Amino acid sequence: MPMTDSINNPVQPVMKPVSMAKPSGSAQSIMQSFTSPKQNTSGMMVFFVLILMIALGVGVGYSASLFSAQTGTSIIPNALNPNAPVKGKMYGNGDTSIFKDTTEGKLQKGGIEGEGAFHLVRPGGDSQNVYLTSSTVDLSKFIGSKVKVWGQTQQGQHAGWLMDVGKIQVE
Repeated sequence: MPMTDSINNPVQPVMKPVSMAKPSGSAQSIMQSFTSPKQNTSGMMVFFVLILMIALGVGVGYSASLFSAQTGTSIIPNALNPNAPVKGKMYGNGDTSIFKDTTEGKLQKGGIEGEGAFHLVRPGGDSQNVYLTSSTVDLSKFIGSKVKVWGQTQQGQHAGWLMDVGKIQVE
């Protein structure tokens, strides 16, 4: 409740001036200078660090692209890749009257003696590989994945089993 005088008029507090005198003695100043004679060298250091970071970024990107080109697999995790195939989803033509044959394995890049652009690695060694082509599905999106494929067996000269893939599912 505010203070009032005998006639119920509000009483204003009286403000007294406060002395802002400096303390006596040998007191240090609170303010300090942050300028330094090394300012030019620190600017050069920042420049060289930025150049180094850019060079390292380009080097890592180039190395990653070489790795991807040589192995046929991406170093980008599927969770970060919006084009990554979805496990369990079917891709391609679902017409099983044309694509009657089926097999599964891990899809890798590369054919044999010019037959197939890809192959499925299956248990039992190289003699069990299935060499693949496809007129309906982009198999390059599935490299490195365990897949099940439906296709039509083709006559091969060098491949033990050559298949034209019509449908694929990521296992």
